[in-house]
Amino acid sequence: MAERLENGDHGDIARDGSVDLRGNPVHRSERGGWKACYFIIAYELIERMAYYSIQSNLVSYLTNKLHEGTVEAANNVTNWVGTGFLTPILGAYIADAYLGQYWTFIIGSALYLLGMIILTLAVSVPKLKPPPCKVTCERASSLQQAVFFIGLYTIAVANGCTKPNVTTLGANQFDETNPKEKMQKHSFFNWWMSSIFLGTLFSPTVLVYLQDNINFSIGYGVPTIALFVSMVIFFVGTPFYRHKLAQSSPFTKMTRVIVVSIRNWQLPLPCNGEDPSQIDTRVAWHKSSIQPTKSMRFLDKAAIKSNSDSKWTSCSITEIEETKQMISMLPILVSLILPCTMIAQINTLFVKQGATLDRHMGPHFQIPPASLVVFVTITMLVSVVLYDRYFIKVLRSWTRNPRGITILQRIGTGIFLQVMTMLFASIIEHRRLSIVNKEAHTSLSIFFLLPQFVFMGLADSFLVVGQTEFFYDQAPDSMKSLGSSYTMTAYGIGNFLSSFILQLVSDITKKQGKGWVLNDLNSSRLDYYYALLTAVNALNFIFFLFVSRMYKYRVELFSSTHERTEDEAEKGGHLEF
Repeated sequence: MAERLENGDHGDIARDGSVDLRGNPVHRSERGGWKACYFIIAYELIERMAYYSIQSNLVSYLTNKLHEGTVEAANNVTNWVGTGFLTPILGAYIADAYLGQYWTFIIGSALYLLGMIILTLAVSVPKLKPPPCKVTCERASSLQQAVFFIGLYTIAVANGCTKPNVTTLGANQFDETNPKEKMQKHSFFNWWMSSIFLGTLFSPTVLVYLQDNINFSIGYGVPTIALFVSMVIFFVGTPFYRHKLAQSSPFTKMTRVIVVSIRNWQLPLPCNGEDPSQIDTRVAWHKSSIQPTKSMRFLDKAAIKSNSDSKWTSCSITEIEETKQMISMLPILVSLILPCTMIAQINTLFVKQGATLDRHMGPHFQIPPASLVVFVTITMLVSVVLYDRYFIKVLRSWTRNPRGITILQRIGTGIFLQVMTMLFASIIEHRRLSIVNKEAHTSLSIFFLLPQFVFMGLADSFLVVGQTEFFYDQAPDSMKSLGSSYTMTAYGIGNFLSSFILQLVSDITKKQGKGWVLNDLNSSRLDYYYALLTAVNALNFIFFLFVSRMYKYRVELFSSTHERTEDEAEKGGHLEF
C-alpha cells in the first residue's frame, strides 16, 4: 500500500481518517466494508450467545441452586446487568483517550474469558456450590457466593471494554464520506442487531435446556469454549480492519468547555451575523471547520481566547460544538431509562411467571421457563429483517428519508409498543391468577404467556436498534465510543431502577399486608405491578415525545448525493410524519 501512496494513488483512500494499526492511511478496497464486518459480526453473534446463556437463566440458578428469594434473585440479576451496562462508560473513555477501540477490546475480551472460566468453575466444583435441597434448602456460603459473583462481575467489567468498542469498530468499517458506504452503514445496524438476535436464539433454547436438564457445568462450559472460538475469529480478521486514532479524552474536552465558558461568563459574545474577526482585539475566536450553532450559546464563550497559552483558558469551536452535541443527547438518554427497565422484566419476572405454568410437551419433555425468551429473539429477528428489506423501502418513497422514518420516530414507536406490551402482560397475569384461584393445580400451558414475549420482541425491534443507531450516529466523530456508551448507560441505569422499583413496591405492599411480589407468584399480585409499570412508562412516553420534539439532529456535510439537507437536519426528530 505504501508504494501505491508514493505513486499518487489516493483515489481509493478512506477519507474519514481511517488508518491501520500502525497509523497509516488505508484503502477502501483493501480494508473495511462488509469483508471486515463479517469477522466482527461473527464474534458478536457467538459472544451474545455466551452472555445470554448466563443472563437468560440466571434468576433460575439464583433461586434453585443458590436458594435466593424471588425479589433478591431478580434484583441480583438486574444489578449485575446494570453494572455490565454502566462499565462501558469507562471502556469508551479508555478507547477514545488512550488505546483506541481495538486494543481496549482485546483487553476486555481476555477479562471476559477469565470471568467465564471462573463462573464455570463456580457451578462445577462441589465445594463452590451449596448442596441440593432436601427437607430444607441450605443457602450458599459466603465463599460460594463470593466466587460466583466474582465471575459474574468480572464479565460485567469486561463487557465495559468490549461492548461499546466492538460496536464502534464495526460501524467504523464504513466511510461516511463515500455515499455507497454511508448507505451500507445504515443497514449495518440492522444486521448487527440481527447477529445479536441469532446469538441469543441459541441461548434460551439449547444452552438453557442443557442447564436445566443436564447440569450448569455443561451449560456454562459450552459458551466458555465458544467465546474462545469467537476471539480467534475476531483476531483472524485483524488485517482487514480500519481503525481510528485515539484522541484526547472526550470527558476532558467537555469539562474544559464547561469550565472555560463559566470562567468567561461576563465576557460578551459577538452579535448574530457579526464576523468574529471584527470584534474587540482583546478576544479572538479559534478557527474551525465546524461553524457555531445557535443552541446553548453560553458555551460559545469558551471560544473567547485570552493571552494565556493554557488549554484551560480557551477552546476551539469544534470542541464546543462536540460538547453541545453530547449534552443535547442527554434528555433522550433520560427518556430511554424506563424503557430499559421494562426490558429488564424479560429475564426476571417473565421467566419466574413461566415456572408457575404447565411446561410439558409430551410425556417426557419440559420446556425450561427461560426458553420463552426465544420468542422475543425470533420476533426481533423477523421484524428487523422485514424492516430493513421492505418497511424502509415503502416509507422511503413516501418520506424521502433514506431510513424510511427518522431514528427518533423508530424509537418512539418502540416505546409505544412497549407500553402496550406491559398492559397486555398485566391483563394476562390477571387472567392467570383468576384461573389459579379456581384450580388447585392449574393445567394452564406456559404458552399462555407467549403474547407478552412476542409483543416485547416487536417493541424491541424498533427501540433497541433505534437507540443503538441514534447514539452512534449523533455522536461527534471523535466521541463515537462515548456515544455508544450512552446506549449502555440507559440499560445500566434502567436495570438498577428495576431493582429499586421492585424492592420499593415489595416493601410497601408487604407492610400493607398483601405483597405484590412474593416468592410464591400464585399468592402475589404481579398484575398490579405490571399495571404500575405500564402507567409509569406511559408517562415516560409523553416525556419522550416532548424531548424528541426539542431535539435537533446533528448537521452533517454531504456531497451532491446527500441524504438530507442541513435544513432537514435542523427540523428536529419529533414524531411527525
